[in-house]
Amino acid sequence: MLLGATFVVLSSVFSIYQGVIVRNATNEIYKIFEKHSVVNSNVFVKHGLMLLVFALISGFFLFLMRQTLIVMSRNIEFDQKNELYAHFQSLDFNFYKKNKTGDLMTRISEDVSKVRMFTGPAVMYLINTFATIIIVLVFMLNINWQLTLFVFLPLPFLSFIIYKVSDLINKRSTRVQEELSKLTSHTQETFSAIRVIKAYNREAYYVHELENLNQSYKKHSLKLTLVEAFFQPILVLMVGISVILTVWIGSKLVINGSIEVGNITEFIIYVYKLTWPFASLGWVTSLIQRASASQTRINEFLNYQSDIINKPTTVQKIEGNIEFKNVSFVYDDTKIKAINQFNLKINKGDIIGIKGQIGTGKTTLVNLLTRMYDITSGELLIEGKAIKDYDLFELRRSIACVPQDVFLFSDTIKNNIAFSSNHTFTDQEIIDAAKAAGVYDNIMSFPEGFDTVVGERGITLSGGQKQRISIARAIIAKPQILIFDDCLSAVDVETEHLILNNLKDIMKDKTCIIISHRDSALRDANKVIEL
Repeated sequence: MLLGATFVVLSSVFSIYQGVIVRNATNEIYKIFEKHSVVNSNVFVKHGLMLLVFALISGFFLFLMRQTLIVMSRNIEFDQKNELYAHFQSLDFNFYKKNKTGDLMTRISEDVSKVRMFTGPAVMYLINTFATIIIVLVFMLNINWQLTLFVFLPLPFLSFIIYKVSDLINKRSTRVQEELSKLTSHTQETFSAIRVIKAYNREAYYVHELENLNQSYKKHSLKLTLVEAFFQPILVLMVGISVILTVWIGSKLVINGSIEVGNITEFIIYVYKLTWPFASLGWVTSLIQRASASQTRINEFLNYQSDIINKPTTVQKIEGNIEFKNVSFVYDDTKIKAINQFNLKINKGDIIGIKGQIGTGKTTLVNLLTRMYDITSGELLIEGKAIKDYDLFELRRSIACVPQDVFLFSDTIKNNIAFSSNHTFTDQEIIDAAKAAGVYDNIMSFPEGFDTVVGERGITLSGGQKQRISIARAIIAKPQILIFDDCLSAVDVETEHLILNNLKDIMKDKTCIIISHRDSALRDANKVIEL
């Protein structure tokens, strides 16, 4: 930034000095005509070449200025996106329940881009404006203070207008970003639920909803544009007034002998040198206000602290001994007590079955065990130590959970199975996991086998295929604790029997928790708990 500011000053100096060259050229030509002498073309050539050389030097420093300040802003954008995304990854379930995916996407893309426009173009033009004003002011005062005063006379009015409109721009910019978040959230949700929308013939409804949201976004954007549109005409008017004052007052000073004829053309050059910096003030002000609104939105999420705090105090290896002691849990957002005074002891190597009606807290137990949430009261112990004493990432590495809501990435089947660890699995390990999950034959029936790319969220696969690939993903990790959260519902009884038989060998001396509505899925359990 400091280097860029230096280049801005150097570029401005060489650009503004062209006014001196024009002044000298005007004075020389005026003297030639005053003496009725023959015009020597060398005068034009000399001053023309000087103008060209100074313009090239100014342009060179202008290039260096953009290569420093604009590159700096791109690096800041790079850092902000990484920081925001990393922070999103560290946040808990409560955060994602309160905020929509589209809103998160808007803040990491649109809002960060608005901040970049401030740290790059806005900063660059601000430095350029102040440097140009100071340098021009020095040049002008060196000639005549009275004419300088008249040239700068309209500028305080301009500053006042910018000050008054800035606050309005800030408010409207914030509203525009909020409307954009709603629009993005609606669009993202629509694409994710396209199967359901088509199945229920609701396309027209969602198109209408998007039109309403888009109409609201357009309305607020046009309100913002209306305010911004006032800047340019006012700036042009102020510049025009400055030029008229320069010619009028300057002519009187020439007649009085206070300045030379060339000083009038020099001052007009200076006025136009000030035109773009002041003309850009309206745009820069808009950028600053938008960036301010966007940074506030970014900070809102960056300042959000996760309720799940990772402060490990033990390095004891997790073997699979689990104990719930009078555990209760209340959801923070709904205040619903999902678990009340729950007690259960699970020994290493046990297969525990859990069943119960919808809403009895089966999945909540899984979320507590994987520390997606922290218990409200009681004790949750692993190997006799509080679950909070373990490193969060080590805890989750020791547990493989197959959720009831299966998610597959837009990637190959092979990579989806091998997703569960940073460890690189061999092809044979991936094949063995697929066989254990009863999905190997299905995969091999695809033209590209394990290299088959599944659609977004696994849309190209059947429900049973997705569940079994998800089971293979859990099995390959060879966890100490394996949890099946009602994930066998989409497979037939025969496949279920195959998977459970395979698990006996895979999970020998390891803990397995199976949540299911089917009694057949719980037949091998050492203990069955009904909630």
